[in-house]
Amino acid sequence: KQRDVYRFIHDQTVRHMNAGYTSMEIAEKVQMPPALNNFLSGRGYYGTVSHNVKAVYQFYMGWFDANPANLNPLPPVEAAKRYVDVAGGMDALLNKAEDAVNKGEYRWAAELLKHAVYADPENARAKALLATSFDQMGYMAESAPWRNFYLTGALELRQGGYAEGFQRTAFLDMLKHTPTERFLEAMAAALNSDKAEGEDIQINLVFSDTQESYVLRINNSVLHHRAGKPETNSAATLTLSKPFFLNMMTGEAGATDLLFSDQTKIDGSTIKLGQFFGMLEKATGNFNIVTP
Repeated sequence: KQRDVYRFIHDQTVRHMNAGYTSMEIAEKVQMPPALNNFLSGRGYYGTVSHNVKAVYQFYMGWFDANPANLNPLPPVEAAKRYVDVAGGMDALLNKAEDAVNKGEYRWAAELLKHAVYADPENARAKALLATSFDQMGYMAESAPWRNFYLTGALELRQGGYAEGFQRTAFLDMLKHTPTERFLEAMAAALNSDKAEGEDIQINLVFSDTQESYVLRINNSVLHHRAGKPETNSAATLTLSKPFFLNMMTGEAGATDLLFSDQTKIDGSTIKLGQFFGMLEKATGNFNIVTP
């Protein structure tokens, strides 16, 4: 039955997909037959049929549903302001949303209220109504992750977003066993392309304890790396220990530590090295999910 749960979701999604239905439409149409729906391990306590249907659709078709209106839609905040205007203003939209909440039409209320909150994030009535909608959908959710998302959204609306994100230092033991190249890939994904525009800087990165060495180059607003001996034409060579590098990656070590630590050595241009690392941004690790 576990096998057939997966096969049913896949095959029925593809069947409806071939008939021209979109992922959201298919997620509403596909319902487990009783033989599978009553199977305990097939229940949506974690994943859900709705979510998995959309995943199957995206695997084959990507995000686009073939409706040209969805090719290049307005971003959420700008669209929200226009939806509020079409609804007859904020008060009119909130009245309609409150009526939907009172009728138990929480999905529709949330659809209306997400525009209200994006258009006016400080509107207390809009946030309170949306939080109530999320509460109710959370209480009704069989899936624990769905419930957690709904209640997290409600918490954000009532108390604001998280001031701090997860600290990478909490994963330090795991990071010690992570291959160096994974960190270099993360550095490339942290490059601020605006700051890197027009720059062409190459540095050597040498690990004194693991005997690894890499050549890193920023060019065309992209950070490339390759394993190899230090290049003589690089602007600088940074020699450091792997533990110190991990401290840099987790934010425990900064520019001052880089210059004065006994675990580092810099040959070449300190200015160019500082410019290189100055183009890399550290993710904050926290962001809002229901407010702009």
